[in-house]
Amino acid sequence: MKVYEHFPLKAWNTFSMDVKARYFAEYDTKDELCELLKQFANEKILHIGCGSNLLFLNDYDGVILHSNITGAEKLHETDNEVLLKVGAGVVFDSAISYMLERGWGGAENLSDIPGEVGASAVQNIGAYGVEVKDIIHHVETIERKTLLPRVFGVAECRYGYRDSIFKNELKDEYIVTAVVFRLQKHAELHLDYGNIRQELQHIEHPTISDVRHAVITIRRQKLPAVSEAGSAGSFFKNPIVSVEKFAELQASYPDIPHYESGNGVKVPAAWLIDKSGMKGKKIGGAMVYEKQPLVIVNTGDAVPEDVVKLAEKVQKKIYSEFGIKIEPEVNYIS
Repeated sequence: MKVYEHFPLKAWNTFSMDVKARYFAEYDTKDELCELLKQFANEKILHIGCGSNLLFLNDYDGVILHSNITGAEKLHETDNEVLLKVGAGVVFDSAISYMLERGWGGAENLSDIPGEVGASAVQNIGAYGVEVKDIIHHVETIERKTLLPRVFGVAECRYGYRDSIFKNELKDEYIVTAVVFRLQKHAELHLDYGNIRQELQHIEHPTISDVRHAVITIRRQKLPAVSEAGSAGSFFKNPIVSVEKFAELQASYPDIPHYESGNGVKVPAAWLIDKSGMKGKKIGGAMVYEKQPLVIVNTGDAVPEDVVKLAEKVQKKIYSEFGIKIEPEVNYIS
């Protein structure tokens, strides 16, 4: 267990914002986590993974907690599936690599998403037609107030699009310590979202590893490396519009991409931003990324206010052009 004071967070947020935390603490076990929660019971606390979905608006006057709970353990296995428990502090893409090396599928479409396992279960990360809820069996947590363990079955997590009970009704009440994934030995491949099928057109019978490699290739063509430009990945959620609203849009834009959703039609925010002419626009050191307009990047000298103002400008432009409200996927931290 390590505790630091006046700790620089530039390396702990992928936007590379030059901010500090009053305290930064890492723990290796659930017992150490409980010790820290007791020690800082009267402080403001934020638990982070890699800081890949955060925008710090200023210095954090509280305690940043980070998990070093790692490891993977097979809990159960049948002829068709495996239950795999993974520590919350494991880098999510490393967990996917571990799964696929053993021939266990279901997570391959989520390859190369930055962040850690614990955060993935809070955010319900998703990409290329798959969400992490699709492979979660249950989530292990510690309640902050009582320090007692609690297991949430996947239904109890109330997952929605980039949403969960941990972001709403139980926000800041529980800390994820491990996630148990249900993985398939004979996984059904999801190839029809984005350009996956096109990327795999030369392979007659693609495997889960082929899908992983295709996803990584596509993502790296569109998304900047952190060494190139700080970002939080996809900045905005893809909006879901009513069937009536979509018909109105399609009448004006026959080529508009879309995906059926349970309560409407999902329209890619990247397409809306591109069509609105906002791609490449800048405010200060923040820019709408030219290769993928869903991403806002720190070109090197951005301050938080630059990103906020640019995001607001994008939102206003999309509403003005299309009558659609798009919401940030990134969490603003003050």
